[in-house]
Amino acid sequence: MVLASTVLALGGVLTTIEAAPLAEFCTVDYAKSVLPVQDLGLGITVDPASVSAALTTDRSVSSAWFKTAVVEYCNVTFAYSHNGLANDIVHVSYLVPPPDKFANRYVSTGGGGLAINSGGSLSPTGIIVGAVSGVTDGGFGVFNTVYDKVFLLSPGNVNWQATYMFGYQAHHELATLGKQLTRNFFNVSNDDKIYSYYQGCSEGGREGWSQIQRFAGQFDGLVTGAPAFRFSHLQTNHLSGGVIEKAIGYYPPPCELQKIVNLTIAACDGLDGKVDGVVARSDLCKLTFDYNSTIGEEYYCPAYNGGFPGGLRIRQFPSGPIPEQKGTVTAEGAAVAAAFTEGLIDSKGKRIYVNPQPGSQLADATNQYNAETNSWVPTLSGFGGQWITKFLRLEEKDVLDDLEGVTPDTLRDWMEQGMHKYYDSLQTTWPDIEPFKAAGGKVILVHGEADSAIPAASSVHYYDAVRKAMFGDLSYEDGVVAMDEFYRLYIVPGGSHCGSNRDQPAGGWPTTTLQTVIEWAEKGVVPDMLENDGDIKSLCKWPLRPLWSDNGANFDCVYDERSAAAWDYTFDSFKVPVY
Repeated sequence: MVLASTVLALGGVLTTIEAAPLAEFCTVDYAKSVLPVQDLGLGITVDPASVSAALTTDRSVSSAWFKTAVVEYCNVTFAYSHNGLANDIVHVSYLVPPPDKFANRYVSTGGGGLAINSGGSLSPTGIIVGAVSGVTDGGFGVFNTVYDKVFLLSPGNVNWQATYMFGYQAHHELATLGKQLTRNFFNVSNDDKIYSYYQGCSEGGREGWSQIQRFAGQFDGLVTGAPAFRFSHLQTNHLSGGVIEKAIGYYPPPCELQKIVNLTIAACDGLDGKVDGVVARSDLCKLTFDYNSTIGEEYYCPAYNGGFPGGLRIRQFPSGPIPEQKGTVTAEGAAVAAAFTEGLIDSKGKRIYVNPQPGSQLADATNQYNAETNSWVPTLSGFGGQWITKFLRLEEKDVLDDLEGVTPDTLRDWMEQGMHKYYDSLQTTWPDIEPFKAAGGKVILVHGEADSAIPAASSVHYYDAVRKAMFGDLSYEDGVVAMDEFYRLYIVPGGSHCGSNRDQPAGGWPTTTLQTVIEWAEKGVVPDMLENDGDIKSLCKWPLRPLWSDNGANFDCVYDERSAAAWDYTFDSFKVPVY
């Protein structure tokens, strides 16, 4: 780092930045003087009049993705526009660490759902590792405007500029500008390296891969959680539960499904060799558990005021009074759970897509209560319904009216329509990432085994797609060794969507993964196992799986070909490869 010898002129006073307090540099004048106005090949113009600078001190921050810390930073925000585009304004915000904490690093953080950023919840991760940390509003208006609000210019007309910004371009610009701002702010010479990193989960995970697949040297290391790969398949698949239930002719109360989940966890807990309330081998569970064993078990849930019990994915589960639920698990309820876990199969017996692992919440099969008819009906107001109405039909409408005439084949056709329409923007499945490997990049993908929003098998499928595309001429074992050089996947036993799981809390979640990828990128410290915050202290690198012996006293990571095969799917209902 060159800061100790760097002298900057500010307001006529010479100051050594490393020795000065951050407040001395957290001013609009100084921020304007270090704006990234160099020609970075982006075709943009930065607006100096838009600059703001705000100091924050002694802020306590916590997240599933980093340990609780007290941080200080300067929030530098500015706007830019794309040359030649009318009415185009993009806002970016960068948290700058104190000079004595700066470690020659830059970090971008991603969003979730249909938001391109996670507000201030994830960005402190950069400050914790001594980096400038950036977020973007994608050009959608303000930082809390989500993509679906700007997706249509009018019914039938896609806002393709917003779509490509959401798809990948906004994060490319955020990182390019952020790295240069970092260099300018701390006066780092061009001879000294600024290490650049990324962290995001769900949509944020997809955003990270959108950069890997297109901009090979942009990041030295990335942490991507539960990426929203195969965007059209993922969103359409949120309707799979309702379609499966319609075919069976039964819409189980949420409490009945929760009872089935609880019984599944209890039955499969010990398959990993340790009884701890965590299904660490959902593959063995899938191979051995019979949902019919739950038939006749009693369930009870008191009345509550809407959403899904435990606060799961509020958007997917509308609010409203929910009556008391009691009864016994029915044969139809068990059939729904079994068919949902199996995933969508078309009319010819071919696979369309995958669903969450056993032991996960049956979220996309969870129904809502219709007070008028005193019955349970499919939830059509979440991401799945909106994907069909707004993104495929191009209507200013977020709710699908019903599932009349909708079959698994219909869902497949909708998936294919979206894949074709948004392949170069949202789908994010390009498997040949040799340029990223050649540039020396490192990526860690983390996925909760009990993720009910994005199936863990989705990340396994993409990992294998990359392995086959890049190392298809090698044996499976040698291909995995080659992948280990730059790409490692860790399944978090019991983990939910982007965090720990209320149903399996002992599984925990890894909170120092960014530090791990930094050590790997900067010092060559290879993460054979990933440190985890939970009763399970270490996570096995795929395709190895956890196994305990001696009544849970001894832990090992093992390869089991039969279990690995339980994660292997071919989406043969489609005529083209689905990576």
